Formats: sequence, structure tokens, C-alpha cells
Amino acid sequence: MFVFLLPSCTSGHLARPDSPSPMPYTLAIFDLDGTLADSFPWFLRTVNDIADRFGFRRVRDEDVEGLRHASTREILSHLEVPLWKLPAIARHARRLKGEAASEIPLFGGVETMLRTLADNGVQLALVTSDSEANAREKLGEAAALFSHFDCSASLFGKPAKFHRVIRRAGVAPNQVVAIGDEVRDIEAARSVGIACGAVCWGYAAPAALRAHGPDHVFERMDEIADVLCNRRAD
Repeated sequence: MFVFLLPSCTSGHLARPDSPSPMPYTLAIFDLDGTLADSFPWFLRTVNDIADRFGFRRVRDEDVEGLRHASTREILSHLEVPLWKLPAIARHARRLKGEAASEIPLFGGVETMLRTLADNGVQLALVTSDSEANAREKLGEAAALFSHFDCSASLFGKPAKFHRVIRRAGVAPNQVVAIGDEVRDIEAARSVGIACGAVCWGYAAPAALRAHGPDHVFERMDEIADVLCNRRAD
């Protein structure tokens, strides 16, 4: 859950002048927490209660920024999280998030962005570690815009879920982009041969995301629809 491009690489899509027009994206797979839902404040309020319950290190205020630059495995190591407890920790966190759904809003502009993509023929999918019930409650009316939900992903279980969503959607991998806010989202997309987009407003620090060279870096919510829809128009 907490869990550098070259200096000329900024936000949006980095185009090569002499390259052919890229294939349009027909499927966008979104992460939820930190990408569409602003759950990081809730996480900071809750993580130490979870730490006390499951016996791993508490997160101090001075730890937060360093953890935003760390990989998932580095975070687990730093906090001394017993790997065998991860399934129980995830179940407990999902329950707490369900109880706190009213405290976790969507980021501004999410519904407009999603509707723009759907209106332009892009299928929407959600792959998240949260439960589908929690995800639908957080999304509210925007949930109806999604064609595919594959939820309750384990910490490193997104690649299998990406494969399943792509198969259900009936699209080629080169027409798919996965958009998330953590390094593991980039790694999961690469492992299944699809493009990846990283948002700068979530759990991981933008510099940590850029260091892994995602295909797209989004600094504002409206850039997502701009980039994906312009690609379809090319």
C-alpha cells in the first residue's frame, strides 16, 4: 500500500519525433488507493494501530518521506513485517478501509477523467488490493464506468490479475496501459508486457517512480485523459 527519467522527461507522454504513431490504448487498468482514491491520509492515521496489532515497527513521522522513496520489499524490511502475516494484515486493512469509506474521498477530477476515457471508447478496469465492495463504495457512481473489476490482489499478485483482465477484455497487450502510484505497479505492468503510467499524487514519491522509467508520468489528473485520448486520435 505504501508501498529518474532523463532531465528532459517531464509529465505526460514522451514522444520520439521520427517514431510511427503508437497503437491506441483500448484498455486502461487503474489502481485505486493513491491513484483514484486519496487514502494516504487515512493510511498514516491507521498504520501504527495495524503495526501494534501485528507486531511490526511503527512508522514515525520522520520515516514517511524515506518510505515513499523505497521499494515494497525495502518497506517490508524496514518495518520488519513478517511475510507470513501479510495475508492477515491485508484482510484486516481491507476491513478497516471498509469501515472508514466515508473518510476516503476520490481525488478531484477522477469522475471527469474516467467519463472522458469511457466516452472515447477506452475500456476501464480496476485492479486493487482492496475488496470489490470497498472499491465500488469509494468509486460511487463512477463504478458504473468500469467494465472489469479484479480485486483483493496480494502484495505481489497484480501481474496475474492484469493477465486475467486483458484476457477478459479481449485486447492485445500493446493496447493496454496500467496506471498506478507505486513502483510495484510499474514492475507488474512490465512483467506482463503492457505500458505503465505513474501518477505523482499517490503513495510513492515522484522521483522514485521516474527512476523506473514508466511510459507516462502524470502530474495532474486531467493529463491522463489528454494523453490516452490524444493517442487514440493519432
